[in-house]
Amino acid sequence: MRAMLAVLLPLCGCASMTIDQFAGAKPEMRLEEYFNGHSTAYGLFFDRTADLRRQFKVEMNGKWDGTVLHLDEDFTYDDGEKQQRRWTFRKTSDTTWVGTAPDVIGEAHGKMSGNAYEMHYTADVKRGADSSIRLDFDDWLFRESDSVVMNNARATKFGLDVGQVQLVFVK
Repeated sequence: MRAMLAVLLPLCGCASMTIDQFAGAKPEMRLEEYFNGHSTAYGLFFDRTADLRRQFKVEMNGKWDGTVLHLDEDFTYDDGEKQQRRWTFRKTSDTTWVGTAPDVIGEAHGKMSGNAYEMHYTADVKRGADSSIRLDFDDWLFRESDSVVMNNARATKFGLDVGQVQLVFVK
C-alpha cells in the first residue's frame, strides 16, 4: 500500500491548482523585486517514487533593469558537481513573464497572482557527464515573507512524472 501511495501522490501534485486561486494572497509575488540582488536557495530533487536523489545549494544574483530580469544561478550539488544557469526574464504585462535560458527549449511562460507565480517550460536536464534528458516543468513559486520564497517544480516526460524539485529561497 505504501508503495502505491508513493507512486500515486506525485501524480496528484499541482495538477488541480490554478494561478487565479491565489489572487489577493499576501505577501504579493513580484519577481523583479524579490530576485533583484542576491539570494540563496536550498533544494532537493525527489524521483518519481519519492526517493531523495540529490541535494543542492544555489547562489543567485539578479539584476532588474526596468524591463528585463537577468538571473545568474550557480548550483553546487551534494556530490561536488557544479552547474550554472543564466535566465533572462522579460515582463510582458503586470502579471506575465517570458523567460529564456541556454538549456530551456523555446521560452518559459509564467503568470503571477497574489503570492504565487507559475511557470511552464521544457528543458534539457544534464544526466551524467555526457547526456541529458528533455523534461517538461510545471514550476510554482510562493512568496511566504519578504525574505522567503518556496518553490515546487514537477518534472514530466511524455506526461508521466519523473520527479519533483523543491527549493527554499532566502534573501
